[in-house]
Amino acid sequence: MPTADKSTGQILSELWDLLQTYAKQQTVDPLKTLGRYLGWGIGGAISLGLGVFFVALAGLRGLQEVDWFAEPVGIFEDKTPLVYGIVVVVLVLVTALFGLAGKRAASKERL
Repeated sequence: MPTADKSTGQILSELWDLLQTYAKQQTVDPLKTLGRYLGWGIGGAISLGLGVFFVALAGLRGLQEVDWFAEPVGIFEDKTPLVYGIVVVVLVLVTALFGLAGKRAASKERL
């Protein structure tokens, strides 16, 4: 099998094509995939945030309708701050649970 000698121009042209293909494969294609992941992640985060917000708002309004919170008792003439405090504490606990679940998933992923 005789091999044809290539000129320097042909070798440089092939090298340039090889470098362009490699750069596209290693940079552009992963960035496109990353863009799709970010799109779904941001959409999911917005949906989850809105869902938690509306559930918290519904819980707040539901607690405000409970008779015990509506009637003044002793030094508590207005229990509105107590209702808001309960909702804030529940939201902090839910946030902590999500954080722990994320850490647990990340530690399992490393193994």
